[in-house]
Formats: sequence, structure tokens, C-alpha cells
Amino acid sequence: MLNRIATSIAALVVAVIATSPALAETKAAEIVDKAKLSVESMAGDEQIGQYVQRHMKNAKGVLVVPQMIKGAFMIGGEGGSGVMLVKGKDGSWSYPAFYTLGAVSFGLQVGGSASEVMLLLMTDKGVNAIVDGNKIKLGADLGVAAGPVGGGAEAAVTLGSADVIVYSVSKGAYLGISLEGSVIEPRESLNKEYYGAEIGTKAIVIERKYSNPHANPLRAALAAVK
Repeated sequence: MLNRIATSIAALVVAVIATSPALAETKAAEIVDKAKLSVESMAGDEQIGQYVQRHMKNAKGVLVVPQMIKGAFMIGGEGGSGVMLVKGKDGSWSYPAFYTLGAVSFGLQVGGSASEVMLLLMTDKGVNAIVDGNKIKLGADLGVAAGPVGGGAEAAVTLGSADVIVYSVSKGAYLGISLEGSVIEPRESLNKEYYGAEIGTKAIVIERKYSNPHANPLRAALAAVK
């Protein structure tokens, strides 16, 4: 009788563990999963999808922040963690390295809400600055533009000279913000969590010495944006 009870309890414990995958998911893995959803959402968005697809073809890299949290009303701080991937010469995407993006918001949302942000890195300068730098300021270290940009010669020149094109969506509404003044910093603690070693961005996205099959769906989502 006792043996049957013990066996039943053991089976129940196994069943609970098996049906609770969220308990085993790390913060880094969660960011990667959400980044995949953001890529798919923005590429298919009615307002900006065509622009994301057009510029993704020529992008050298991408930084996806699936959740930027705003905590103040009208003018306040905003920030979130995300992943950077770089496109190789063969068109394949690297595995992700982790970053934070800290921004200043100007009344685009009312306190406590969240937005998804995608930065398309259009130049080698943009990629190298983020990979090699400990802290990069958009608008100062790199030229940045809000996409999509309207027609006209001036808009075309502004967009064409930008190292970074920014897309941001909140609750299904496109936000035309450039994020000038925002700061990008590496999150090496999340790299260690995700890859099991203390490594920098360059080893992941440029040298491609590390991989994690968990990120393959994100890489596939980026490859599908055409």
C-alpha cells in the first residue's frame, strides 16, 4: 500500500515538472523567445511591415528589444534588454548577444506601458561600434533615423546616411521615434547565462565561436523577412 502511494506521488511530481517548462526558462532564453515574436510581429505589421522587409535586406545587423518599459508620465526614463545579431557574408544570421537599451521618452506613452523596438544596423560602422564599444550613444556615436521616413529628397538623404533605423510599436500603433540620446550597453551576464561562459559580443556575432540551438527559431524568423 505504502509503495503504491509513494509511486503515485513520484509520478505526480514528474507530471508537474513536465508540464511546467516556464520554470526552467532563464531570463536570457525568455528574451530570445520574445525577440522572435517581435521580429515576426513587426515584419507582418500593416503600417511598418513593408519598410522593415525592405530595409532588412540591406541591414548588416539587428538589435531587437522586445519590451521597453516606461515608468514615468510625459517625460521619463525607458529601458529594456534585447539581443543583437549580425548578418554574415553568406546572408546567415549569427547567434544572439545580449544588450540593454536605455532611452528617454517624450510623452509617446502614458506611464507603465511597454513597447517593442527594433534597430536595423545599416552600416559596418554601426555594427562595429556596438560590438567594440562598452557604451554607445545613438545620435552622437551613430547616426540614427526613425523609419519609415516620408518621401522627398531630404527624407531620403536622412535615411540613407543613417547607421541605424529605428522601428517601435506599442499596442499595435507605430511610434515614429529616432531614440536619439539613447544608450546601448552589453549585458555580458546574460551572455554567460545563455552560453555558459564569460564571453563578449564579438566572439558570438562576428567570430561565431558560440551557439545555442534555442536561438534557431529567432534566426529563422530574421531569415524569413524578405
